[in-house]
Amino acid sequence: MKALVLSLALALTGIAHAQHGGGAPAVAAAVPAEAAQFDFLVGQWELEVSPKVNGLAAMIHGAPKLVGSWKAWKAFDGYGLDDELRILDASGNPMSLNFSQRIFDSKSKRWLVNGLDVYRARFGSSTGQWQDGEMRLEGSSQNAEGKTVTTRTRYLEITADRFKMRQDRSYDNGATWEEGTLTIVAKRVSRKALR
Repeated sequence: MKALVLSLALALTGIAHAQHGGGAPAVAAAVPAEAAQFDFLVGQWELEVSPKVNGLAAMIHGAPKLVGSWKAWKAFDGYGLDDELRILDASGNPMSLNFSQRIFDSKSKRWLVNGLDVYRARFGSSTGQWQDGEMRLEGSSQNAEGKTVTTRTRYLEITADRFKMRQDRSYDNGATWEEGTLTIVAKRVSRKALR
């Protein structure tokens, strides 16, 4: 019985590889050095989250006090990372839960990032590069009304125990930008995150 299960598993694996243009190269290439550019994110972080607020409500109530956690792990045989971002209000109520997969594409020399906004059941994607000591991403997703939101995100002021993430958003495909719509200050809790 075990032999039958193993034979089926191997056969199905071969079929899946054939359907998608073959398997891995005969000799896997070495992981490029650029695949370590997001390694600063690996571990567990506590967050101070500052969304940009405008209007009367902001004048009366001020900016909301949001906190959170960010966990990241090396993945994909060293080519990338998996990460989980949770944002809570000051009372501990969940506001946002996002899962991302980040992989370095050696051919384009860019990072490819796919993210899932769990509570809103929406996916977004971005691409990016390391530039001038920062990780810079450009991407798109959809807002609650289903309209496209273009983003540019910078990871900056990166040290072993701290980094900042700043995001700008455009609702007109980049013609105009609302700058600093979200700022996150992350402080390291642990170099290793539990799953």
